[in-house]
Amino acid sequence: MARMLIAAEADLRRVAALDASMVDCVEQAFVALAGGRVVMPPVLRLDIAEHRGEVDVKTAYVPGLDGFALKVSPGFFDNPQRGLPSLNGLMILLSATTGLVQALLLDNGYLTALRTAAAGAVAARHLARPDATSAAILGAGEQARLQLAALTLVRPITRAALWARNPARAAAAAAECAARLAIEVTAAPDPQAACRGADIIVTTTPAERPILSADWIVPGQHITAMGSDAGHKNEIDPLLVARAGYVADSLAQTRRLGELHHAIVAGLVPADADLPELGQVIAGTRPGRIGRDAITLCDLTGTGVQDTAIATLAHARLLAAGIGQTFAT
Repeated sequence: MARMLIAAEADLRRVAALDASMVDCVEQAFVALAGGRVVMPPVLRLDIAEHRGEVDVKTAYVPGLDGFALKVSPGFFDNPQRGLPSLNGLMILLSATTGLVQALLLDNGYLTALRTAAAGAVAARHLARPDATSAAILGAGEQARLQLAALTLVRPITRAALWARNPARAAAAAAECAARLAIEVTAAPDPQAACRGADIIVTTTPAERPILSADWIVPGQHITAMGSDAGHKNEIDPLLVARAGYVADSLAQTRRLGELHHAIVAGLVPADADLPELGQVIAGTRPGRIGRDAITLCDLTGTGVQDTAIATLAHARLLAAGIGQTFAT
């Protein structure tokens, strides 16, 4: 008789948090992806334009892991006006041997938020200058807060500037981050001001037109773009993509969905350009930052291999802690 574990968001929050082990878990997922044996199909996407909604379905099989995750991730960006979160969803963990369901993780997007933030930390760990102390975060939602927290795990961040289109939200997010992280965090009046003097810049918005200009970037800065996970989204000036030392989470994916997609459409980067992936940089098979004054840009569109990695980790921790409900199937 097979048994399936069901865990709610509250259960998952008890066993999974944004910490060094989570960053390491996601880092190893990128290394596995670079190894060439991971099976990861293209993202399945459903758009519901009249409600500013989108649903992404991601999955990946990672040799060596007992299971694989199927993640359903809705994003409805008018939800905050309804008093609801923009993101939610769930993950299904299935046996890689039998295909039977091992766990149903009703995380409401919590695990996705963690693995996305952890990916930002991995990008900064391998592409930002080791002595980076200042950050700019464009956006004021949950992911903006998590990305700043993630940076503090891998770099000696002491101050940050945060910008959002809604100044009140930016001020509230800055105050919350300052209190939680015990660093100086201010709300910037515009994105250029936020980026001025920042060693690391992270964009976390669903913008459809660039909010970061190539003209603002100076030598030594690192940029992580994580909002462009669909073909119509675009946070970064395509000229910056062409100028910077570009690194993809998945090159096949960023050619279709990420900031690279827009640079290709603009004719600034060849469609078949052989650009490095983050896992290759981690593994040392491709260069990342080539000097202190280099400008680096990591294009994070979110990969199924991250979902399988974090779902596997969460499942193991739930079992070890005896948390969740188990059902015979």
